[in-house]
Amino acid sequence: MTFLDSPGVTRRSARVLFINSTLVGSLFAYSAAYAQAPQTQIEEDRARLGNSTPLVEQIDPATIRDSERAQADAAEKAAGDDKLDTSGNLLGNMWGARSWMYKHGISFDIQEVDELWGNGTGGSASGNDGAGGSGTGPSYDGVTMPTLTVDTEKLFGLKGGLFNVSALQTRGRSISQDHLANFNPVSGFEADRSTRLFELWYQQSFLGGKLDVKIGQQDLDTEFLISDYASLYLNANFGWPMAPSVNLYGGGPSWPLSSPAIRIRYRPSEKFTFMFAAADDNPPGNRYNSTPIQQATGSISGYNSDPTSQTYDGANGTNFNMGTGALLMTELQYALNPQPADMSNVTKNPGLPGVYKLGGFYDTAKFADYRYNRNGGSLGAAVANATAATPQSDLTPRWDRGNWMVYGIIDQMIWRPSLTSARSVGVFIRATGNGGDRNQISFAIDAGLNLKAPFKGRDNDTIGLGWGIGRASSGLRQFDRDSQTLVQGNENHLELTYQAQVTPWMVMQPDFQYVWHPSGGAPDWTGLRRVGDEAIFGLHSSITF
Repeated sequence: MTFLDSPGVTRRSARVLFINSTLVGSLFAYSAAYAQAPQTQIEEDRARLGNSTPLVEQIDPATIRDSERAQADAAEKAAGDDKLDTSGNLLGNMWGARSWMYKHGISFDIQEVDELWGNGTGGSASGNDGAGGSGTGPSYDGVTMPTLTVDTEKLFGLKGGLFNVSALQTRGRSISQDHLANFNPVSGFEADRSTRLFELWYQQSFLGGKLDVKIGQQDLDTEFLISDYASLYLNANFGWPMAPSVNLYGGGPSWPLSSPAIRIRYRPSEKFTFMFAAADDNPPGNRYNSTPIQQATGSISGYNSDPTSQTYDGANGTNFNMGTGALLMTELQYALNPQPADMSNVTKNPGLPGVYKLGGFYDTAKFADYRYNRNGGSLGAAVANATAATPQSDLTPRWDRGNWMVYGIIDQMIWRPSLTSARSVGVFIRATGNGGDRNQISFAIDAGLNLKAPFKGRDNDTIGLGWGIGRASSGLRQFDRDSQTLVQGNENHLELTYQAQVTPWMVMQPDFQYVWHPSGGAPDWTGLRRVGDEAIFGLHSSITF
């Protein structure tokens, strides 16, 4: 019996969700009387880091939305009233509609992201150009994300409740898929073209906001694995990082895909936060071709070819897959020197703030092995020696039970001229590590330096320089050796970016990236030479309607 035929995985996923659903029911029975309005993870981190994070966090459209809401909430608190601030919306108050909805606890936002990218050197032509181009040239991609949010206390008196539904319309082409052949895209906003449901969840707070539970269709990259300083950058490695993006099925429950999940967050004090999530590990529900090793053997073993797997099964986002493995994820956060809400009245220096995070995940599903085939022989050697008479089992990877990853994140402010100054310098570092036999990436690290408010009168601008490296796993390197192809190693990426608030509702971000040894020196379409180093220029815009 193969993994695809195994009913055990489905039963395990069902048990996990049943147990957690029972927990949710018990918490609801406790009492909502002690709850208050929930705070997003981005809003919490922004407060803890003294508003030194980027104005807009660029992990995905949902983090842009949460960033804009955090900015509006801060402006309302500073004004000392509870009036809706619509200065950050292009359509303003929408002829009074937003104020009316706000009074009844309803918020409606539309995030618009548009990008132009050009690769000046390196890269590789792809099948999309008939493998005849140079691997360079321009590309456009865009995303529109409407979101409807309901505060249940304002609408019908249930304290601490929050309902959220959002959709995506993605368009354009992926320059990374067409020309670059990197481990992870140069933009976290690249996606297959589709119109789809994104998230559909309900969150309830308890214990005066110290505990909240979110259940429903959700992505995890707005709360887990976040470096708030790294979210300034556009390269996808600085958002949902390289290892889970390429190692998990379809990249796991991260933008533009989401999964049925339950997330529990407990904040006993302003310094400590604990989070746990149980989600389906495979948003598109596609196991045949979702991992790179399956694609590498697909042309000769009969697998279909869909490397992104974002529109394969349930392309409209309503697949609600619960028939594969469970992704169990946890994170512990510690805030060093959390900042007071009003720095103007501070009599004692609270110190430079920082947020430190440790976490990891375990995936209960089975994953394709890079070294061995189903008969226990070398998978790479079978591919190298394949003939028309080669048994398909020789070209099919062995299935290995379970997958894991651990990570650590540091966001630390290292300088500011005064307590009330908008200017500050922050550094970040994030590292991930996991096993090498069933994963494409075994180790990755990102680091960078941000300067907030670099120029006088530009308090919401940020300039940053970030660097990262990803290491091809031992299993992938062994597969390359056995299949007699070029052996992959380390990919390095460097990004210089400037995020500028042009208007209260528009952010523009010119960007430059350089990538050494794309995909660790993977072969280009000829199979004889490596993909060339890439110099990439981009212009990104974010508009809130």
